[in-house]
Parts: sequence; structure tokens; C-alpha cells
Amino acid sequence: MNTMTLWHISGWEFAALAAAALLVGFSKTAVSGANTVSLAIFAAVLPARASTGVLLPILIVGDVLAVLTYRRHAHWPTLWRLFPAVAAGVVIGTLFLVWADDAVVRTSIGAILLLMAGVTVWRRRKAEAGAEGEPDAVATRSGRAKARSYGVLGGFTTMVANAGGPVMSMYLLSAGFRKLGFLGTSAFFFLIVNVTKVPFSVGLGLIDGHSLLLDAALAAFVVPGALIGKWAVNRINQRLFEQLVIAATIIGGLQLLLR
Repeated sequence: MNTMTLWHISGWEFAALAAAALLVGFSKTAVSGANTVSLAIFAAVLPARASTGVLLPILIVGDVLAVLTYRRHAHWPTLWRLFPAVAAGVVIGTLFLVWADDAVVRTSIGAILLLMAGVTVWRRRKAEAGAEGEPDAVATRSGRAKARSYGVLGGFTTMVANAGGPVMSMYLLSAGFRKLGFLGTSAFFFLIVNVTKVPFSVGLGLIDGHSLLLDAALAAFVVPGALIGKWAVNRINQRLFEQLVIAATIIGGLQLLLR
């Protein structure tokens, strides 16, 4: 892989990646799914395939911080029901990356971003309509079917583009999770899934010594983002922020499709 190193990136490009890393930390402790903007930034600055490998360790740092913050609020029955389907989605995504070249991956990331923007809009409308339920709804037949379908889609999107956040956010909200349960469950979910993806990414050549060097420089920006998110989670105007995230995601997706 022609991995970007720290010396191949201009000051402005590094600043953009640092801002994206800060947003990863913020999204992990405040607004899950907001890191789709980070995905767009990484894919715009770095080669599309390489960007997924560079971003993954940054996401794991954010996941660790989120687990430390919300570890007492995870709902493990939901997690155990999701993991088999997610594993299948990760395998499908890995096979896709074996076949796809950089242009196909870039186009796919752009399309996934636009899809995730649509998913987020639909999720918000359902939430505004008052769709409620209990987390243990996953024990029903329809709940199991929903867990399998969202799990496969989440596994595929997170493997191909690190873009499983909006998919799983929609699933957890539709299952009736409140804020802390939502954040705690998603924190453990993405930590486990992202760590599981590391061997696949290494095998595909998406993670190597050069990418890890860049990750080491960027990881420091995740911590203040997570602290800001923890402070802001009960103060942020989430409606306005999600509107900005959706707009930025659409712009990023279109930019990748039209490159």
C-alpha cells in the first residue's frame, strides 16, 4: 500500500486530519455517528483505501475513552445478539476490499456517506414521531430479524468505510435506548468490532508502520474531543448539530463521488 506518512502531508492537511480526530473523540462521547464527517475528511486528504486503515486506530482510541466514560450503561443482551450478524458483514466487507481498487473504494465511501445521511434523516424523523420500545425488544422474533439485518449492514459499512455509526445508531434508537444506555452499548459495540477489524486491515495492507506513525501523531487530538463531548452531552443543541453533520456528510459524499 502506498501509505501516506507524516512527511507527505502538508500543514493544512494535517490540521484537517487533526480536526477530524478531535471530532472522532467528540462523536464517541456525545453524538454517535458524527464521525462520518471525519471519514469524509480522511478520505479527502488520504488515498481512499489508505484512509480506512489510518482512521481505524483513531476510532479505537475514541472507543476506549467512550467505554471508560459509559461502561456502566451497556446492555449486553443486545450486543450478543448483534455480533454474529456483524461478523458476517465484516467478512463480506473484507472480500469487497480484496476486489475493489482505490477508485471503487472512494466511490463506495461517497455512496455510503450519502446513504448514511439518508439513514440519519429517517432516524431523526422516527425519533421525533415518538417511536419507543424497550431494549429487550431484541428478544422477539421481529427484534432478532432486525438485529440480523442491521448487524450485517453495520458490519459491512464499518469494514469498508468505518461508517457503521449511523446504522447502529438507528438500530439502538429504534430499540428504545435512552441516552446513557445508547452511549454505553454503542461504546462497547464499536470497541469490540473495531478491534476485531484490525487483523483484517493489516492483512489487506491498510495498516502498517507508516500509518501507525500518523495515528500516533493524531491520537492526541482524540482525547480533548472526548472531553468536550462528555462536557457537552447534556448541553449541546443536538438538533442543530445533527443538521450540520448531515449537511457536511452530504457534501463529503458528493465530493468523493465527483472526484
